[in-house]
Amino acid sequence: MALWAFVLGYVVSSMIQVFVTQERMQQAMGEAGAKSVGLGTFFGFISSSCSFAALATTKSLIKKGAGLIPALAFLLASTNLVIELGIVVAVFLSWQFVVGEYVGGLLLIGTMWGFVRLTYPDGLMQRVRERLDKGGGEDDDEIPDWRRRIRTRKGWQRVAKRYFMEWNMVWKDVTVGFTVAGIIAVFVPTSFFQTLFIGAGQDGGVGAWALIEHVLVGPVAAFFTFIGSMGNIPLAAVLYANGVSFAGVMAFIFSDLVVFPVLRINAAYYGWKMSLYIALTLLVALVGAAMLMHGGLAFSGLLPTGRGQSIIDRTFFSVNYTFVLNLVFLVMTGALVYLGLTGQASEDKGHDHGGEQGVLERILFWLALASYVWLVGGLLMYFLSG
Repeated sequence: MALWAFVLGYVVSSMIQVFVTQERMQQAMGEAGAKSVGLGTFFGFISSSCSFAALATTKSLIKKGAGLIPALAFLLASTNLVIELGIVVAVFLSWQFVVGEYVGGLLLIGTMWGFVRLTYPDGLMQRVRERLDKGGGEDDDEIPDWRRRIRTRKGWQRVAKRYFMEWNMVWKDVTVGFTVAGIIAVFVPTSFFQTLFIGAGQDGGVGAWALIEHVLVGPVAAFFTFIGSMGNIPLAAVLYANGVSFAGVMAFIFSDLVVFPVLRINAAYYGWKMSLYIALTLLVALVGAAMLMHGGLAFSGLLPTGRGQSIIDRTFFSVNYTFVLNLVFLVMTGALVYLGLTGQASEDKGHDHGGEQGVLERILFWLALASYVWLVGGLLMYFLSG
């Protein structure tokens, strides 16, 4: 169901990363102001949805002189407003959640802006810049004429390389996320969700206090799954199918930047004090955005009612538009494989993941392999049982 959405999203993301350079972003983003925040949001929108890549780019932006608010606007936009994420949300959830993803993403940025303006840590930010300066300089990419590059074979070979780098960054998250979603959907009873999320699945919706509890528990659930934004979407579908409120599901989706791996990487970049300040800022922003989106849709009569369709009740294979789209985008992937194998794009530096290839990354790798063993075992049992 989601294959074509991933391929489309990462093809678009790879094209943007090749034809719009990070240096152009850095030149345009200064201290906080409507223009800088707007540009940070726009550049985030056209960037990668990989949380690790977004964290590394955000660090580079701050190091090159971007203000904290525009840099965080870029970070939030690059993980919540990107095209591929909206496509996957549309596949697994309803159109209201797509609206929630994009409008809520803008509300995230607005809420973050207000919170940082009220609490801006001048001394801490100065120490962060000194820390980054001590880390040494970074090589600048050439600033190409994208109109020339887009017409060259070399440019599209770079797109192919970026495309497979994107998949290399997310395959573990996606594998574990989809597998965990399936396990939860099959083995975890509805009563568990009703205990974790007060009033989940009850007729008539949830009350105001229960709604607040949903919005606060959503980030806690995301913290313990520590799966990236793309892998979290099927889990979000499971939550919605078990009666979790719209606000609670949106808070869960928005929480990909307050999980422990992100805290750890930010701490390596800026120190633990700044990492915790950023986490608090993002937590306040996502709680506010989720509540505002829920209230806005409820006021306009557009809030989704009932429960979503369980992922185990869906039709998994049929010759329909999804089947055709999967074939089309598999052919596109084959073309990118050819370009990648025949090209010499080794000069592209790719994403700096900021050292996430540590213990947690290795754990995620082995969990992904265990997921494939689990899935193969399930298929064998299905066919052997007739």
